[in-house]
Amino acid sequence: MPADRRSGPRWRRSAAGLALAAAIAVGMPLPSLSDPVDTDPEAAARDPDYTAGQQALERKDWPEAVKRFSQAARRDPDNADLQNYLGFAYRNLGQFDPAFKHYQRALELNPRHRGAHEYAGAAYLMVGDLASAEEHLAALRRICLLPCEELADLEREITVYRTRTGTGRSP
Repeated sequence: MPADRRSGPRWRRSAAGLALAAAIAVGMPLPSLSDPVDTDPEAAARDPDYTAGQQALERKDWPEAVKRFSQAARRDPDNADLQNYLGFAYRNLGQFDPAFKHYQRALELNPRHRGAHEYAGAAYLMVGDLASAEEHLAALRRICLLPCEELADLEREITVYRTRTGTGRSP
């Protein structure tokens, strides 16, 4: 092929596609136990309590996060991200009953909510329920067709839990 044709737009699109495919194949490093993320990033911009709740999470001010996310959830009770955030804040307060309630609600609203599966699994490990944590891990394996951070984090947490408790692999 002549040099002048290789520099055309078609060749550039092909090169860009290959570069994107390579980046996806290589993947990005997976940080350990990330903070929750929004599936609808615009939601926080629409509600000041939502934004204040996220800021409280960043400061690890769990009571304030519960307060603000609860206020936002009164206005938007069908927001799976808010329910996940509430579960996360309650979990960090050591209040597992409300944490499980909010994770369950998040998953009722969005059964494929990766964050809710990860955090519910981690909460189950905190109360010693490995079988339930593994159910959420199995759900993440079905959801994450490509490697995802939530799956890697929960796998890591289950491995640590098994090592710490001497619990073997389940069949």
